[in-house]
Amino acid sequence: MSGPLLEPGSIGGLEIRNRLVRPATSETMATEDGTVTPQLIAFYEEMARNQVGLLITGHLYCHPRGQYAPLQMGVHDDSKVSGLSELAASCKRHGARIFGQVAHAGSQSRVPEVEPLAPSPVPNALTGRMVGEASEEEIAETIAAFAEGARRIAEAGFDGVHIHGANGYLISEFASPLANRRSDRWGGDAGARDEFPLAVARAVRAAVPADFPVTMKIGFADAPEGGLTVAESVSRAERVVAEGIDGIEVSIGVMQAPTDSANTYVAVDRKRAAQDLLVHRLFADPNPEAYFRPWAHELRKQVETKVILAGGMRTTETMSDVVASGDSDFVAMARPFIREPDIAAQIVAGRTGRVDCTSCNLCLRHEGHHSLRCWRTPRRRLLQHAIYRFSGGLRHGLMRTRH
Repeated sequence: MSGPLLEPGSIGGLEIRNRLVRPATSETMATEDGTVTPQLIAFYEEMARNQVGLLITGHLYCHPRGQYAPLQMGVHDDSKVSGLSELAASCKRHGARIFGQVAHAGSQSRVPEVEPLAPSPVPNALTGRMVGEASEEEIAETIAAFAEGARRIAEAGFDGVHIHGANGYLISEFASPLANRRSDRWGGDAGARDEFPLAVARAVRAAVPADFPVTMKIGFADAPEGGLTVAESVSRAERVVAEGIDGIEVSIGVMQAPTDSANTYVAVDRKRAAQDLLVHRLFADPNPEAYFRPWAHELRKQVETKVILAGGMRTTETMSDVVASGDSDFVAMARPFIREPDIAAQIVAGRTGRVDCTSCNLCLRHEGHHSLRCWRTPRRRLLQHAIYRFSGGLRHGLMRTRH
């Protein structure tokens, strides 16, 4: 295979060997206190060895109150830098680039022991968790925590930092009229709801070297009705870029269900359904690919920046067209890399057509319970999943650590 998908790209002056990106996932592989483990290093290094252009780590919580789930990587303390350095070095020695993603879960934390933070006392749309309104002091402390997390990512030898401002986490809560009901300078109209994302972008940019790439994941629309609009988010992205952000990943904002950011059964035809024992999909139409592409198109029309597009790219034809059309500079796939860690190498070697991942989302259902893996291959894992599920292991709502 040839074409723009496999040509080098760049973000903030950093050259990347191709346009294939492995975006962030939640790995459930760190220690109890968020330290990198050998399992995490091996997980990332396998993808780096197999020709992926850019890796973006799972969300690294920048403050103890920003932890989303058990066994999540953290960047909230200087003691985390050593392990993160090993992780970054293990990927870079294979020619891949790696960005550390700095994040705060906001009211979406699923850890019972964590006291979450939110702009307003509104139940979280995904978890239902109720949180009090953040004070001025707490907001300032959190902005500083993002900056300190970014500093640690740079010190650890990563190639860039990626700010998580989507998927219902804290930054997207401040941006959303559904989650942000404040009447002070941090909330109200769209301009006031810009303030927290801009303050974080500003602080992160100032905390790292001038030539260190900084990108941001932005939720362009909310899943619940009456929420954030794409037009508002494009304007916000333009202001963020003006603060020195080098690229934007396009995603969703406040969510009601995990499938809002990870649609199921994308491009699964009857043959693929039969191969993966998806009996209930044998006579169903495949769900469409590239479901965030229209938002990336709007961003591209109005803002001069590098664009990373995730959201259901499952055929090499779609991947190539997304880049060739100019809608995005990079194609990001999360779940396909879980099933096929060598998928980038396969595409570089000439593979065309559909990837194997069926977007069944079993991998997401085990978040916070088991380390990240595909539960459809090998086949015995389907039985393991069924036993665990029907024994009550997959609990909804808040989580406790389960190895």
